[in-house]
Amino acid sequence: MSILPYRDLILGQDYWIQDQVLPNALEIAQRCMTFTTWTLGSPWRPEPWPGMRAPGALTGNEVGLIQDCVSRHLNVPHLIPQSDSEAGISGHNHIQICGGAEGVARPHVDSARICDYAAVLYLHPSPPTAHCGTSFYRLHLPGESPDGNYCPKNYESLREVPGLPHEMDPTMFEEILEAPYVFNRLVAYKSDLIHSATGYFGWDHALASKRMAVVFFWKTDT
Repeated sequence: MSILPYRDLILGQDYWIQDQVLPNALEIAQRCMTFTTWTLGSPWRPEPWPGMRAPGALTGNEVGLIQDCVSRHLNVPHLIPQSDSEAGISGHNHIQICGGAEGVARPHVDSARICDYAAVLYLHPSPPTAHCGTSFYRLHLPGESPDGNYCPKNYESLREVPGLPHEMDPTMFEEILEAPYVFNRLVAYKSDLIHSATGYFGWDHALASKRMAVVFFWKTDT
């Protein structure tokens, strides 16, 4: 008996990839490198996200370009940016930097309470490997047949789904699709899909050596 439902991933419906999405991506990357105030995630603090992040990565006009692209290509007329609330600080339009020693692939879904769609913009100009972008997964428990790849809508996250442990091992999942890391590439997707950064890079203290991406989260008004 399946624990999770499964659907084939359809480009332009479940996810969308756009290269050269912004005309000034290098300028944005250089601007983010000048930030001096960062919030630390794991492994330094008990956060679900790794590395470090800072708000305000893109200007309002730049965020508008991203949102218009996602709305148009995924046919979602009204996207509402995630905002700060009593549930915590928003991650929308945050630059996230994470080195190879700070994070690994961690398949998950984004909280249904805070978003319906998410996107990531890759900003490192010269990644050492393309296999550090975004991957999508399906559940595959040891000794069992491959299972589903998204969280049912009546649950906020995978940990609430009956039959799944509260703390899940990454080895419980198998990759089914990868969107490789390419500078100035935007990957947008429905946030109920099981996904993760494919991997991280950068093994020293220099921020410019590490995986760098801007993350976005939206709700819809439907």
